[in-house]
Amino acid sequence: MSAHVDSPRRDTDSRRAEIALAVRGLIAERGFEGLRMRDIAERVGINIATLHYHIPSKEALITLVAQSLRDDFIAQHRARPRDGLTPLECMRLEFADFRDTFLNTPDRYLVMGEMQERSRRDPAVAAAMLPMRGYWHQQWRAILEAGRANGSFRADLDPSAAASIIIGGMIATTKQPNPSAEALDRVFSELERCFRRPSSEL
Repeated sequence: MSAHVDSPRRDTDSRRAEIALAVRGLIAERGFEGLRMRDIAERVGINIATLHYHIPSKEALITLVAQSLRDDFIAQHRARPRDGLTPLECMRLEFADFRDTFLNTPDRYLVMGEMQERSRRDPAVAAAMLPMRGYWHQQWRAILEAGRANGSFRADLDPSAAASIIIGGMIATTKQPNPSAEALDRVFSELERCFRRPSSEL
C-alpha cells in the first residue's frame, strides 16, 4: 500500500529534479536572461502544460534552482564528514571541495554567478539565494570560531568578517581569465596564512 502512496511523490520529485538540471544547463549556456519556458520543456521532454504543473510560477522556478544548488553543496559536504577533524583540517577540506567542484562541475559555479548577478535587481532571486549564501557563510564562520577557540587561528580574528573574505576570495578566483587548480591553490594558501595563528606565537 505504501508503494502506491509514495510513487506519485517520487515521480514528482524525479521530474522536478530533471527540470532543475535542465534549467541549470540552460542558464550556464545562455545566462539567466536567455531562459525560456519552452526551451526548458523541450530539454526535459515534456509539454508546457506539464512544466507549469510542476513549476507554476517564475518564483517557483527560481526557488527550485536555488534548492537544487544548495542540495548539491550539502551532499558534497556530507560525502566527506568533518567529524574529528581540526578546524584547520576542515578549512583545507572546504578548499578541496571547492576546487573539486570548480574543476569537475564548473557549471555549478556558472549558475551560481548568474543567479547572484540577477539577485541584484530581482527580489525573487535574491530571496531564493539568501538561504544558500547564509548556509555557506555559517559553515565558514563555525570553522573560524572553532579555530580561534583552539588557538590554531588568530586570537583577534573576526569570524564573520573572515568568512566573508574567504568566500569572496574563492569566488573571485573563479572569475579570473583561465582560472586553474594552481591559481586556486595559491589563493587558498594565502587565505590560510591570513587567518592562521603565526608559528612564532605557537
